[in-house]
Amino acid sequence: MPSHPIIITLDGWSSCGKSTLAKALAKELGYVFVDSGAMYRAVTLYFLRRGVDLSSSEQVQKALSEIELGFVFNPARGASDIVLNGENVEPLIREMQVAEQVSKVAALASVRKFAVQQQQRMGAAKGIVMDGRDIGTVVFPGAELKIFMTADKETRVQRRYLELSVKDPAISIEAVRENLERRDHLDATREESPLRQAHDAKVLDNTSLTPTEQLHIALGWARAALG
Repeated sequence: MPSHPIIITLDGWSSCGKSTLAKALAKELGYVFVDSGAMYRAVTLYFLRRGVDLSSSEQVQKALSEIELGFVFNPARGASDIVLNGENVEPLIREMQVAEQVSKVAALASVRKFAVQQQQRMGAAKGIVMDGRDIGTVVFPGAELKIFMTADKETRVQRRYLELSVKDPAISIEAVRENLERRDHLDATREESPLRQAHDAKVLDNTSLTPTEQLHIALGWARAALG
């Protein structure tokens, strides 16, 4: 591996497969993958468990002061699971109750500040691939490679439905579509660090791409960035 590790960021809309590509890219390069979305989901799970009132800055700050996040490698998945205060909560953060609330929680300035500080600490040594909504614009604006992922809405709805229906066969595609549209709106319009394409990001529309095809494209960009 080159002696000058870089930071690679992947931002984009919900259900674009950012984590799938980020994990594969990190594996190919021997880099660390950091799932920033999992961090926001873990915070959301903690807030739900504690019944935190999102309109109360005192309750939010108190809850954040009680949270310790980390990642542990899961050999069965070949990826890292998120750990919340010593508990592996990876399966729990993927449930619909968390998906319904995560955009609201992530829109809070105090929550984003909390997450960004941890993300920047994780990336201090470089050699990481991190995905999210504001990684290339806010967390690592100086990243050597920024990728902005997109896909048409119905493709994203189908992908999300297939993922969730495995865990909840009763879920309807209409509920998934409404959730995705709501998250898109909140991500794009929130006051704190809204979803934006960085001016120097490379756009990857994977509507018609296989995971292998999109990895091939991203690897080409990464190798070019590595020189």
